[in-house]
Amino acid sequence: MIRAVLLMLALASPAVANEALVSGLSQNRVQITANFDGSDILIYGAVKRDAPPPQGARLEVIVTVEGPSTGLIIRRKERVAGIWANLSSVTVDAAPSFYAIATTDKLDQILSDTEDLRHSITLPQVIRAVGISDEAENAPDFIEALQRIRLDESRYRIAERTVQLADETLFRTDVALPANLTEGNYKVRLFILRGGVVLDTQERLIAVRKAGLERFLFNLAHDQPLLYGVLSLVMAAVAGWGASAAFRFIRS
Repeated sequence: MIRAVLLMLALASPAVANEALVSGLSQNRVQITANFDGSDILIYGAVKRDAPPPQGARLEVIVTVEGPSTGLIIRRKERVAGIWANLSSVTVDAAPSFYAIATTDKLDQILSDTEDLRHSITLPQVIRAVGISDEAENAPDFIEALQRIRLDESRYRIAERTVQLADETLFRTDVALPANLTEGNYKVRLFILRGGVVLDTQERLIAVRKAGLERFLFNLAHDQPLLYGVLSLVMAAVAGWGASAAFRFIRS
């Protein structure tokens, strides 16, 4: 009798949608050549579900693109006796060379602090700086300065409400990669959320590599630095001689 009642309740209750991501990129490889001036990446996808979307909180999408991370030292200049000097610094374990965030709505309205901490989505979470409070006073100011500088340089970008979402199913956004890209693998992460909670996430990679003459010079500089230095001196000497000869020809 009890089993029959439970079965009837299960059949009567509405199905809960199990929502999952399906995504793609317009390209997964970027080649840096002599005339490379940046690249636009189309990121698109859909939400597949086995039931109608649930009522209540609307579906939201967050897309992040993260370049290779490196460590760095942030120094603060202070004026002492009329001279500007580096008096304090902190060491950042890893900071992305490029980081972009695109969302369907305001980030602080669609993402909870708990989910941000779990998935490391916002800028403060992707910059890793352990123990900097012991290195300098007001250590968080150094991290804020790093974010501000790289935002001004367009190396960090926060593009809220730039993800287009149709019928809570299809979405797309464009992310512009700058001309001064660092070579390496760029990680693309996609998140779907409801009520500030991440329902599903997916990760893809974009390979950024030097090509042509840039690749040859890069490999030469790293594999045979002595030969690279000699060739650089020869090219500089030839260029100087050529400029001098052209100048004499023009004056004659």
